[in-house]
Amino acid sequence: MKDIKKIFTKHYNIPKADLLERAHHNFSPVEKMISVFFAVLLALGAGSLLYKVNAFFLTEIPASGGELREGIIGSPRFINPLLSLSDADRDLTMLIYSGLLKPTSEGKLIPDLASNYTVSEDGLSYTFTIRENATFHDGAPVLADDVIFTIQKAQDSALKSPKRANWEGVSAEKKGDRIVTLTLKQPYAPFLENATLGILPKALWKDADAEQFPFSPKNLDAIGSGPYKITKSKRTASGIPYYFELSAFNDYTLGTPYIKSVIVYFYPNEKELLKGFASGEIESVNTITPQGAKTLETNGARIERTPLPRVFGVFFNQNQSTLLAEKAVRRALLLATDKKRIVDTVLFGYGLPIEGPVPPTLLNEKGITATSTEARLAEADELLTRAKWIPNPTTGIRERVKGLPARGTQAGKTTERLSLSLVTGDIPELRESAELLKEMWEKTGAEVRLQIFESGDLNQNVIRPRKFDALLFGEIIGRDLDLFAFWHSSQRNDPGLNIAMYTNSKVDKLLEEARRTTDADKRIANYRSVVATISADEPAIFLYSPEFIYVLPEKIRGFTLGQTTIPSERFLDVHHWYINTEKVWNIFTR
Repeated sequence: MKDIKKIFTKHYNIPKADLLERAHHNFSPVEKMISVFFAVLLALGAGSLLYKVNAFFLTEIPASGGELREGIIGSPRFINPLLSLSDADRDLTMLIYSGLLKPTSEGKLIPDLASNYTVSEDGLSYTFTIRENATFHDGAPVLADDVIFTIQKAQDSALKSPKRANWEGVSAEKKGDRIVTLTLKQPYAPFLENATLGILPKALWKDADAEQFPFSPKNLDAIGSGPYKITKSKRTASGIPYYFELSAFNDYTLGTPYIKSVIVYFYPNEKELLKGFASGEIESVNTITPQGAKTLETNGARIERTPLPRVFGVFFNQNQSTLLAEKAVRRALLLATDKKRIVDTVLFGYGLPIEGPVPPTLLNEKGITATSTEARLAEADELLTRAKWIPNPTTGIRERVKGLPARGTQAGKTTERLSLSLVTGDIPELRESAELLKEMWEKTGAEVRLQIFESGDLNQNVIRPRKFDALLFGEIIGRDLDLFAFWHSSQRNDPGLNIAMYTNSKVDKLLEEARRTTDADKRIANYRSVVATISADEPAIFLYSPEFIYVLPEKIRGFTLGQTTIPSERFLDVHHWYINTEKVWNIFTR
C-alpha cells in the first residue's frame, strides 16, 4: 500500500523543462519580451491552423429564421384558387395553397400534395395518390374528397370560376381516402398543368353555395396546405387590407420553409409602392414599369429578371387588307422593324426581341441575329420595287398602278396606295411601340394611320369582329406551349384567339398531334415545326417578350427565377429561400 502511495506522491523532475525555466530566468528584459512575442506568435499560428482545419470540414447550410417584407400593387379580394383574379389574389394564393402537383422554376411538374401519379396508356385517366402526411393549416388531413370537391366547384357554371375551362368534361372519382382518378373525354397532353390547382378544404367550404362562395370571409381568412399560413392581418379604417403576416407552415409537404415570416403589404399604385420601398417599409417589389425598374437598378437595387412566356407582335388581317395579303409587303414591313430599338426604348432593355410565335427560351432556341438597319431597309426597298410599289415623287408614299387600260384610253387604270392602319390599346408600352412602328414603316414609303382604343372598346369592337388591318397586341402562351387557340384554323373567329386568322393545314395537324401525344419529346418537336412554319409564312411581326422584373434584398439566398408565366410564380420555390445560415460538419450534410 505504501509502495502505491509513493508512486502517486513521487515528484518527477524534467531536466529539459528545468533547463528552459533557468534559461528564461536568466534572460534580460529585452530577451524576455522577445521570447514572449514569439510564444504568442506560435500560439496564434497554431490557433489559426486549427481554425482553418476545422473550417475545411464545415459546410454552411440554410437555417430557419428571418423575415421578408413584400410590397404588392392592389388589394386581395379572393385568396382562393378558384376565384383569384388580381396579382394580389394570386400572390397570396400561391403562398397559402398547394395542388396535387407543383411547377418548378425549371419548368417541370413535381408531386406536391400527391406522392405519385400514373397516366393510362390511352392518355385519358390520371390517378393521383395523396401523401399520408398532407394536411391543411388547421391540422385536417388532405383527402380525395377535398380534391373532388375543389374540381366540382371549379366546374360549377354558377360560380363562374376562371378555372372552369380547364376542367370541362373531366370526371373525378374517389378510389380510396387518398386516391383520386381524373378522366378526360379525349387525350389532352397539357392536362397535368391543371393538377397544380390549389385544393380547398371541403369541411370549411361545403356549406357555401355558388352565390355565397364569393362573399365568404374564408376568401380572406384563407386556410390551405401551402408553404405559408396566415397568422395576422391588418385592415384600414374602411376595411381594405393593409398587410397580411404569414408564417412558415411546419407540415408543408415539401418541407418547412426556412424564412419564418413573410409580410405582404398592399399599395394602391406604383408611386405609393416605390415610396414604401424607399422608406424601408418593404424590401421587395415586382410588376413595376421598366422605367421604375431602371431607376432602382441605377440606384444599386438587386434586380432579378426573366422573359415571360408572352408574345407581343403585329398581327395582319389579310382578309380585310388586300395589300397585306402580299408577302412582299409583309416582308418589307418586317425588315423595317427594329425590334431591339423597341425593347431598348419602350422597355428600357427589360425584354427579349423575338422571331417567332413563342419566346426562344421556351424551346431553347437562339435569339435574333442582328443585321444593320440600313441593310434591312435596302432589302425592303428592293422587295417593294420588284413588286411595282413606286414612291410618289410628291408625297413619297409608294403607289402601284392596277388594271389594264383599254387600247388608246386610260379607262380601267387605277392607282393603289401602300396605306394601312395600325391598331392597338391605350396602354403606355403599346402606344409607344405603335408610334415607333409607324416611324419605322414610313421609311419604306408606307402610309401608316395609327388608331388607339380603350381596352374594352378594342376587344369588343376591333378584335372580336376582326375589324383591323394590323393589330399590335399581346398573347400569353403559358408553360405548356399549347398554341392551338392562337394558330389553329378552327380558332379564326371569336371566341377563338387566332387573331391573324391564319390557316395552314400542316400547322393544324401538328397542333392536333401535340395535344394528343404524351411523348414530351414528340410534342416539343411538333411545336418546333409549328414555330418554323408560322415564322416562314409571316402572318405577323413578332416583336418581343417582356421580362418579369423582381426587386428583392441581397439577404435573400437560395432564390431561383426560372420559367415564370405569371408574377405569382416567383414564389414557386419559396420554401427553398433562406436568410440565416449555420455551419455544420460535412458528415452531417450527407
